[in-house]
Amino acid sequence: MMGNRSSATEFCLLGFSGSKELHHFLFTIFLLFYTVTIIGNSVIISIVCVDKRLHSPMYFFLGHLSVLESMTTTSIVPLMLWGLLLPGTQTISLAACVAQLFLYLAVGTTEFAILGVMAVDRYVAVCNPLRYNIIMNSTTCIWVATASWVFGFFSEIWPVYATFKLTFCKSNVLDHFLCDRGQLLKLSCDDTLFTEFVLFLMAVVIIIGSLIPTVISYTYIISTILRIPSASGRRKAFSTCASHFIFVVIGYGTCFFLYVKPKQTQAAEYNKVVSLLISVVTPLLNPFIFTLRNDKVKEALQDGVKRCFHHLKD
Repeated sequence: MMGNRSSATEFCLLGFSGSKELHHFLFTIFLLFYTVTIIGNSVIISIVCVDKRLHSPMYFFLGHLSVLESMTTTSIVPLMLWGLLLPGTQTISLAACVAQLFLYLAVGTTEFAILGVMAVDRYVAVCNPLRYNIIMNSTTCIWVATASWVFGFFSEIWPVYATFKLTFCKSNVLDHFLCDRGQLLKLSCDDTLFTEFVLFLMAVVIIIGSLIPTVISYTYIISTILRIPSASGRRKAFSTCASHFIFVVIGYGTCFFLYVKPKQTQAAEYNKVVSLLISVVTPLLNPFIFTLRNDKVKEALQDGVKRCFHHLKD
């Protein structure tokens, strides 16, 4: 415990409970997941940049999504792995805690914006294919992607500032493996009711605001697909949207449970599980969702592997 009204200058992350053997097992699993995530998303970014067949708006935004997923997991997992490997030594300074929470939230907000843009892109491709290249031209894509990044990072300045403006005098121990906002609010001696209410409203606006164009786009997409007379035509049209739709369901589902709730100080174990889904599981699934269900990406990967073998032989 800390003295009255003295604010913490560093925090101790409790991480995961359990035996040393369990910690080592989790370390191995999460290290494997993290390695696969970084390699998988790096491969997607590389082939999107290199392969001309993937120089289209859909894959341009997929490249941005892969960058964001890599940033999300990198902002969380290395510190979490350190805590699992050396339990009891996982402290984080106030400045590092601010940086981690800001990056985590800003990247997540940017990802929501990109997912909304990708939904609109799929709407134009399916419902207005003749004007697709005119509407989704390179200039539009660059401006929209830039606006998504700017919005994501600027929109999280106040929430992070409001969180760390509080005085953390109850303790400096966070029952989490990251600088979780809900756990930080629990440590404050200040009245956090208004701050929590504003944070809740902002989460609703950001998540629902990016979900609305997604829902509207897919309503029109499904309506258009159902009017296609041939079964093969319907399958082809839906296959262009299936990967994005699966990722939307996973991404929005986990974040609804974590952020869209009036009381931010949820039970620690609940927050840990949902945070693991966001920072470990979802970034891991991204490369598989967008490669296993996409013929163009699979072809680009196969050609890339063949070129690598040819270079190695030479």
